[in-house]
Amino acid sequence: MTHQSILHILLEFNLNTSKFEFTTLNSGLINDTYLVSGDTGQQYILQKINHKVFKNPEVLMNNINYTLPSLSANDYAQITFLSTTDGQNCLKKDDEFWRIMTFIPNSTTYDTTTDTDIAFEAGRIIGRFHDLLKTVDVEIIEDTLPKFHNLAYRTQEFKEALKKTTPEKKEIAHNAIEQAHHFLKELEQLNNENLPFRVCHNDTKLNNILFTKATQKALCLIDLDTIMKGYFFYDFGDAIRTVVNNAPEDEQNHDLIHFDEHLFKAFVDGLASNNTFLSSADISSLPLGAVFMPFIHGLRALTDYLNNNKYYKVTYENQNLDRCLSLFNFAEKALAKKDFMASYTQQKLGRL
Repeated sequence: MTHQSILHILLEFNLNTSKFEFTTLNSGLINDTYLVSGDTGQQYILQKINHKVFKNPEVLMNNINYTLPSLSANDYAQITFLSTTDGQNCLKKDDEFWRIMTFIPNSTTYDTTTDTDIAFEAGRIIGRFHDLLKTVDVEIIEDTLPKFHNLAYRTQEFKEALKKTTPEKKEIAHNAIEQAHHFLKELEQLNNENLPFRVCHNDTKLNNILFTKATQKALCLIDLDTIMKGYFFYDFGDAIRTVVNNAPEDEQNHDLIHFDEHLFKAFVDGLASNNTFLSSADISSLPLGAVFMPFIHGLRALTDYLNNNKYYKVTYENQNLDRCLSLFNFAEKALAKKDFMASYTQQKLGRL
């Protein structure tokens, strides 16, 4: 992106400033995101929506527009999208889709943590998110990524990729492929039949939570593109995989991958502080949910590797395979902690 091209986009959103700086934010794997700083101190998040992944950006923005009014409370920071000159909050320009959000000052994100206070806050704000959205009509929410966490669908994608990939890739990924079949058998016991559909964030990794810099208080969830119908264990398991394990998602040294019980307890304690919405079926699903989410992310990374890295951004050839093996390793560690998780979630979240 050039200074001039960003200026043209800013003008479309009624931001008439010729003096500004911009920096690229690299944490996202899908969209292109920039921090724009104006000459009077104002800051904005400028984002190009990846319409190869999100096929219908208008639906995506409709979901966000529908849920944002409910995500307004004294203890939950409001995200504001700017409108274009014709009153839209998403700009289509040269077959690209752009939006601008106000930047919440004095805020930060964390990729990983070893701090139980941060883990508690992560659980608290995810609980608050679901508490605020518990009365929203899930049937109005449309799928921006159809079958996003659907295990049968992701398994079929994986099997098709196996058929089409090269023998060389199959050989390199042999261990990962074997592990995938192992987990698919383990997760047959995860039963969704009695679980209520909820409005879920569907991407609750730790760095999608905004914190205050000074006090490390959680402010809100960000990156709302994946707001869709789902089960609570999606958001629980996605958070657990990044809160209780401080190794990066593509960590190659598996000795550095851990399941920290203290961080798990702190997260569940935070969740319990906002538990006005979980059913007994929800609570029973959480231990396997903490296995399911790292596994399904790993399976998607493996599938993408076999398909020559078409979905996720990669910085080297085997990064998706490294992601897969790291995620599978954590899923194995979570599976070993299943009884511990069941006991603690029932103790803290179960109904008397």
